Amino acid sequence: MLLSIILISSALALVLAIISFWLPQMTPDMEKLSPYECGFDPLGSARLPFSMRFFLVAILFLLFDLEIALLLPTPWAIQLYSPSTTILWASLILVLLTLGLIYEWIQGGLEWAE
Repeated sequence: MLLSIILISSALALVLAIISFWLPQMTPDMEKLSPYECGFDPLGSARLPFSMRFFLVAILFLLFDLEIALLLPTPWAIQLYSPSTTILWASLILVLLTLGLIYEWIQGGLEWAE
C-alpha cells in the first residue's frame, strides 16, 4: 500500500515537472530580462528625478502592512489576564492610523494625478 502511494506520487510529480517545462511560452522581452521590474532602466543615469507620489504610496503601504503585523496577535489577547488593555492599545493603533490616513487624504497625498 505504501509503495503504491510513493510510486503514484512520484510519477505524478515527474509528469507535472515535465509538463511545466513544455507549457510556458518562452518569449522574453527587455522588461522581463531586466533585473528590476519597476520600470527603471538599470543602466541609465542614477540622477533621474524620482516620483514623490510613488514614494508616498510605498510608505503608506509599508505603514499599513506594519499595522497588520502589530494587530495580528490581538485575537490571542482574549486569553490574557487583562485583555481590555491589549484591546485598548490595538484600538489606539487603529485610531492613529485612521487619523493619519484621513490627514493624507485631505492633504491630497493619495491623489495620483493632478
